[in-house]
Amino acid sequence: MGIFDSLFKGKSIEICAPVKGQAVSITKVSDPTFAQEMVGKGIAIEPSEGKFYAPCDGQLVALFPTGHAFCMLSEDGAEVLVHIGIDTVKLKGEHFTIHAAQGQSVKKGDLIVEADLEKIKEAGYETITPVIVSNPTKFSNIEKKDGAIAAGDPVILLKK
Repeated sequence: MGIFDSLFKGKSIEICAPVKGQAVSITKVSDPTFAQEMVGKGIAIEPSEGKFYAPCDGQLVALFPTGHAFCMLSEDGAEVLVHIGIDTVKLKGEHFTIHAAQGQSVKKGDLIVEADLEKIKEAGYETITPVIVSNPTKFSNIEKKDGAIAAGDPVILLKK
């Protein structure tokens, strides 16, 4: 168990990786709205597969009909945005398959969206996926993890 895990295990709200890949600093995202944390605080994940899962237990408060993004309200009050790729809204839903419904209660690990990452890249779009807590002022501390991660691994820890 690393220091990250031992410091926060059981004392914090876990936001888990919605997808397998490489977690990196949000500042690496080419879109300044995300990189400068205008939407909220978080991380970005370079996905290595195209299945995107609920990062926590809660309600799916927004699921864009294009499939490129979804927002959750965790049971602990965290507002979490998962935005699959950059400018992928312009694909108008092409290469995305939705497996959930807006308003649905979901558990961490429930499949929300599948994305064909290769087709998205072929269309000229980045697949880096910001995972953002859009109400960071509700929390006294936000810890972020980076490196190789599996879907379901804790990547953001929040303290109230």
